[in-house]
Amino acid sequence: LPEDRTDEASPASLTDLCLSYVSRNLERFCVKHADGSLCLRDSLLFPQELADQLLAKMATDGLLNDSTVGVFRSSEYLRLRRACIRTARISAEAFQRALCPHRLLELDAARVNADLTISDILHGLASNKHCRESLQRLVLTGLTMSSLEEPSCHCFSSLQGLRSLSLANVDFYDSGLADVCSLSRLESLDLSNTSVTNLNPLLGLRERLRSLTLHQLKRLEMSTAQLLAVIGQLEALQHLDISDDKQFTSDVARQLLGEPGILPALVSLDVSGRKQVTDAAVKAFVEERPGMTFVGLLATDAGFSNFLNGKGSLKVTGEANETQICEALRRYSEREGFVREALFHLFSLTHVMEKPRPDILKLVVLGMKNHPATLNVQLAASACVFNLTKQDLAAGIPVRLLGTVTQLLLEAMCTFPNHQQLQKNCLLSLCSDRILQEVPFNRYTYIFSYVDLLFEAAKLVMQWLCNHEDQNMQRMAVAIISILAAKLSTEQTAQLGAELFIVKQLLHIVHQKATQGVVDATLKFTLSALWNLTDESPTTCRHFIENQGLDLFIKVLESFPSESSIQQKVLGLLNNIAEVGELHVELMVQGFLDHICSLLHSPEVEVSYFAAGILAHLTSRGEAAWTLSITLRSDLLEQLVCGVGGGGAPVCASVSFNPFFPLLECFHTPGVQLWAAWAMQHVCSKNAPRYCSMLLDEGGLHQLEKVQTHPDTHADVMRLAESILESLQRHQARRTPCHPPSCLKVVL
Repeated sequence: LPEDRTDEASPASLTDLCLSYVSRNLERFCVKHADGSLCLRDSLLFPQELADQLLAKMATDGLLNDSTVGVFRSSEYLRLRRACIRTARISAEAFQRALCPHRLLELDAARVNADLTISDILHGLASNKHCRESLQRLVLTGLTMSSLEEPSCHCFSSLQGLRSLSLANVDFYDSGLADVCSLSRLESLDLSNTSVTNLNPLLGLRERLRSLTLHQLKRLEMSTAQLLAVIGQLEALQHLDISDDKQFTSDVARQLLGEPGILPALVSLDVSGRKQVTDAAVKAFVEERPGMTFVGLLATDAGFSNFLNGKGSLKVTGEANETQICEALRRYSEREGFVREALFHLFSLTHVMEKPRPDILKLVVLGMKNHPATLNVQLAASACVFNLTKQDLAAGIPVRLLGTVTQLLLEAMCTFPNHQQLQKNCLLSLCSDRILQEVPFNRYTYIFSYVDLLFEAAKLVMQWLCNHEDQNMQRMAVAIISILAAKLSTEQTAQLGAELFIVKQLLHIVHQKATQGVVDATLKFTLSALWNLTDESPTTCRHFIENQGLDLFIKVLESFPSESSIQQKVLGLLNNIAEVGELHVELMVQGFLDHICSLLHSPEVEVSYFAAGILAHLTSRGEAAWTLSITLRSDLLEQLVCGVGGGGAPVCASVSFNPFFPLLECFHTPGVQLWAAWAMQHVCSKNAPRYCSMLLDEGGLHQLEKVQTHPDTHADVMRLAESILESLQRHQARRTPCHPPSCLKVVL
């Protein structure tokens, strides 16, 4: 696929970006038929290669289904030649109607859903007279031959143009092999892990077959002599794979290597996993065939001599050195057992790597992608990822590659939530400053939806926190939860914070640190996590209050009076609490308000900003809602008027302007109005394109115009409102169609 060929250190190509956008927004360009399938609204003629790439992109990203594949029914506009529908979920009818009308050269249908059988595919392709002649390559790896309702019928022979066929991991038997071997142009055949017992039909291809893959033929009933007698007659054979997964003790590899003159045209031989293979035998075999370019020796006793080190023109898969291991990961990416074996040996090498190796990390990623549900692969891969991205090594890894790694780690955590070592491996890898701060978490993931992935991962991290007291792991877990909480949507953040055990555990950590009098990264990340989780989430705020969070945070303020970064996070959270009107009564505590007043005039503008915000919210509901002395309220309002606007501008980001709007309507309390207008003005001045757009989208223009025209508006409030309106007017004058995201949250 195009994206796989792109260097992650470079920006994504314009083609990839456009294909990604189109594939994820198909409905914008389509109308829907009565059967639910999509059809392009306009008659857009795609270049043929782009049509192939669009189909492959949709399949890779999990977007290809009965509805979306409908766009390819318009074969005169979207002309397919090399169709890739790997892992897609489409029915036989959708396949027949959308893909079979095309004059295909290649079809890769590996691991499509079980509803689409090999019989369905063969029947559909054979229905197109052009396909019967044009189709040259067919990949059916991992499919079912036929449904239980219909007997298997062999129609391979109808595809007379076929040159390459893969039936790996298919319930394919001897009767089908005879049908396949009648194909007059067939040059490449993969029968790996099928149920074939007799290979004699291959003799019908003796003059044409150039590539034969027989990996892991568990049901073969031929003796070694019989097998070699057949293979030895395939006079055109250049590529032979008789590798195995180490379960059998056959000496076929030893006898093949010792057979004089057999397969003289061979350039590639794979005997990985076979017994009784020696360096001497392999060397002699290769020297007799000077044109050989590859030998597969992974999980054998061979490959340790200089002749077979794999660093020259002869490529070797093995475990003797880095070159061999990387070659194994590259060639065997779809073979679960060999990927696991190669990762096991790679792990021992990554311990001592001192330079960034994105080339190796990409190979690990390939194995993780291809085997998401295989625990042993994910366990070994996550351990390798940690070694390849730890400490300063991550700085030398392209961000796009780190983004892919991050999502695969999160997916692994969600797939194996109860495996402690895997969870620990993933946490160790994720807790990298570069991953947490620089990696975008908004790339599409096809196993889980993006938001669900982050949400489930965040819950898993919190569950880990509840079950483990290890201080180092605790620090990493709260760092991750802090960042993940900031990446979630407002709705998902509220849902996460509504999980009572999460709030309780985070408060427990804060209590530990306050009792110990320790200011460290764990405390800061924990406070940031609570700050984000309480944002626009009344339920989380209520959990905080009901679990003695207010008393605890007063203790934190008392324990660390000179730590402005701690004060900022504490007050930011308390400002979230103050935005919930029904909780105001819980904050009407004299000692608490005394603390807030003392911080109103802090030299740290972020601290004074939130202190003023808390007071503004608590006083905004009028005297009737105020439960303490009226004199105190009046004094606080006077302090608000005096304190707002000094000391520069806060750097705090705003999630939404909606909490400010009720405060703007407090014409009876100018101090409250003044703080809201001041806060809005400074937020907009920090990033006008983002926040002016947000303010306009949320109806801020109408709110400010009301303030501007109201007769009771305080002069200072009027001045700030006019300043904001001028900023909005300037922004509207140069506003582009691209709207910024409506959400930004604070992180450490």
